[in-house]
Amino acid sequence: MTASEIRQQFLDFFASKGHQIVPSAPIVIKNDPTLMFTNAGMNQFKDYFLGNRVPPYKRAADTQKCLRVSGKHNDLEEVGIDTYHHTMFEMLGNWSFGDYFKKEAIAWSWELLTEVYKLPKDKLYVTVFQGDTKENLPKDEEAYNFWKEHIAEDRILLGNKKDNFWEMGDTGPCGPCSEIHVDCRPEEERKLVDGKTLVNADHPQVIEIWNNVFMQFNRMKDKSLEPLPAQHVDTGMGLERLVRVLQNKTSNYDTDLFMGTIHVTEELSGKKYTGTDDKKDVSFRVIADHIRAISFTIADGQLPSNTGAGYVIRRILRRAVRYYFSFLDIKKPLLHDLVPVLAAQFSHVFPELQQQVDFVKKVVFEEENNFLRTLESGIRRIEDFIQQATAKTIDGRTAFELYDTYGFPYDLTSLIAAENNFTVDEPGFKTAMQEQKDRSRAATELDTGDWIILDETPNSVFVGYEQLESTTKLLKYRTVKAKGKEQFQLVLGQTPFYAESGGQVGDTGTLHFGEEVIHVTDTKKENNLTIHFADKLPAVPTTVVKAAVAKDKRHNTARHHSATHLLHAALRQVLGTHVAQKGSLVNADALRFDFSHFAKVTDEELAQIEAIVNDKIRENTPVVIRELPKEEALKLGAMALFGEKYGDVVRVVIIDPTYSVELCGGTHVGATGELGQFKFVSEGAVAAGVRRVEAVTGTKAEAFVNEQLQQLKEIKIALKNPKELVKSIETLLQDKTTLEKQLEALELEKVRALAASLRNQVENVNGVQFLGQVVSVSNAEGLKQLAFQLKDIPEHVLLFVANIGGKASVALSIDEKLVTAQGWEAPKIIKEHVAPLIKGGGGGQKNFATAGGQETDKLDQVVTAVRKLIAG
Repeated sequence: MTASEIRQQFLDFFASKGHQIVPSAPIVIKNDPTLMFTNAGMNQFKDYFLGNRVPPYKRAADTQKCLRVSGKHNDLEEVGIDTYHHTMFEMLGNWSFGDYFKKEAIAWSWELLTEVYKLPKDKLYVTVFQGDTKENLPKDEEAYNFWKEHIAEDRILLGNKKDNFWEMGDTGPCGPCSEIHVDCRPEEERKLVDGKTLVNADHPQVIEIWNNVFMQFNRMKDKSLEPLPAQHVDTGMGLERLVRVLQNKTSNYDTDLFMGTIHVTEELSGKKYTGTDDKKDVSFRVIADHIRAISFTIADGQLPSNTGAGYVIRRILRRAVRYYFSFLDIKKPLLHDLVPVLAAQFSHVFPELQQQVDFVKKVVFEEENNFLRTLESGIRRIEDFIQQATAKTIDGRTAFELYDTYGFPYDLTSLIAAENNFTVDEPGFKTAMQEQKDRSRAATELDTGDWIILDETPNSVFVGYEQLESTTKLLKYRTVKAKGKEQFQLVLGQTPFYAESGGQVGDTGTLHFGEEVIHVTDTKKENNLTIHFADKLPAVPTTVVKAAVAKDKRHNTARHHSATHLLHAALRQVLGTHVAQKGSLVNADALRFDFSHFAKVTDEELAQIEAIVNDKIRENTPVVIRELPKEEALKLGAMALFGEKYGDVVRVVIIDPTYSVELCGGTHVGATGELGQFKFVSEGAVAAGVRRVEAVTGTKAEAFVNEQLQQLKEIKIALKNPKELVKSIETLLQDKTTLEKQLEALELEKVRALAASLRNQVENVNGVQFLGQVVSVSNAEGLKQLAFQLKDIPEHVLLFVANIGGKASVALSIDEKLVTAQGWEAPKIIKEHVAPLIKGGGGGQKNFATAGGQETDKLDQVVTAVRKLIAG
């Protein structure tokens, strides 16, 4: 069976058991501060387990794109080294929301594996929670007894809390779980060693294949457990492992899920994959795995960057590049050529990649190209270090700098060091790494208290589309501490406050508890929960609440949100239908819009786009909002954003059906005329293939135009109101250029005269022609020119220092013969003898270096220090 057939059989089986088959959620998590990526199949159903939403169906099944590279679930360093860990993987899952429980989940998992997939029963083992006396949790007798109906009792193994008690996080729903393991060893090995002794022992051929989680508790902040009001089933089976078992392979990478990518990598690299554990084959596995994580995450809207989720993707990509650079001897971009292969392979199950294949390929190519240049810089950094080192060791701090700045992993630094008969200070590297992790953890640490529940109503009802004020009640609240600051989060029965989503900022406003006024500083979503942030709690939480949104801020924000829809349509009209939204920020002051496009938007194109938007504003077109079934909305031509999770019923924003139809949950104006006018503020690049424009509307646009006109007026006054302003400015610039050239010529003449006078002051110091002087020049370039004019002095050391603009400036030139004979190097002398005196730094070539610093009162001491060094 192919992987596609295996996946479909799973979905068909659970459809026959009354399950709703749902699409995979995006791999990038939004509206959940506890997660960056979907790391388990249950993530998209979290609201149902938490009780924040009522599920539209009692049973569901799916295949979910997952990513495990950070936090609790971090398999990155194992990926490629072994044959069964992955960054991105597919989690096949079936779910019960307060419907069936252990009996059915166990029976159906056994039926599917043994009767549909025909796995031999004598190769399977199951585990059941053995209980935990510290937590006062009993053995899961219920699951144990249900398993006895299907499998011999000696194949039912007891597992501890680590292996057989599943928890969503430090707090939240949790419960015992029952795993199914398969023994894939050859028959002769199975006879020699009983498989039950290898379960959960990290044996590469005795692996967990399915996990049935029985959610029946809620973990509180104080670590206590409370029974959930409803019991749920959450199961997960890794498709990659299942396919490996059913295709009778010993490695996940030998299946058709990965071999297509590996074959193309063989063609591109000219090397063969043999499936061994050497670095070459590890590289093939790393590439085959990592390109999936990179491609699908970009397709779901997360671009590589230097922070947060974007940095995780950049790390994965760079790890793949490091492997092909070091072990496949490929020095040019490779990964981008694999994107179309992957897109075609998954087009029937995850079509979002095929729909954006050119864009994703471009982003990956640019990231690869940039990092390959960084690798070259890092290698030069190592070479420079080795040349200047006095001992045969690369210290831990330098190794960490190579990792942190240039993306060099420790093993790559060690490899290059070994080639030069150097070692690396591994303990020092680990210390520096741990210090960075501690700093990062301290910066992001969040201490969240338990909810204090006043009312069991499931969640807020949002009424903010229709009204900006509401009388309601407080349902629950909690305390949150971050960076030493205490805040409070409140949940209301109904709320007019829009929670940050879809690029639109959260509302601010006030909550009136009788006479007491509490200011709402922000509104966000946590899963489907609308949370109001406040700096204090009400004195009497049970008081009726009047919730009021800050009206002006909301209205200005709505103007900018409607403007993004007008802008998006105009961009596609002028630049082409390849344009797709890649991010946005909408607030009361401005709008920011990121979109896919591979060239700078010209001034002419910007003017054309601006004109189209303003024409639509003057037409005063009604902004029509309808709620429709998703399929009906898509038939209308509604644009859906990649990486967004939509429900079965969606909100459609229509601004002339022939112009703009988009799925959107944001707030909008009633008609386009309310925008007043639209004006671009800036245009630029964000990342490979992504451009960003910023714009303003309404009074913000008026203020921007007035500010520009005022600046223009002041320029005219400064130039004495010329008739032809542009021509006057051009003339002024030409005059400036002419004067600068004249000044340069005068400065050069001054330097030449100074050099001629200094030739007579050269002194012989220990056989070296030394000239050290504090001089007066206009800029640092003058110091360089002075050294250049005198470099014909044989066996020289020239040192010129100056006070330039209140700062110390230094130039040091050493004859090539002395560099070779004496081992003197200008950057080293600058670093050790000059920089400490002037409290600065510098660098350069072995025979010439410069430096700058804050201290100008020690320039004479700089000359003395270098003279003393030469004198020995």
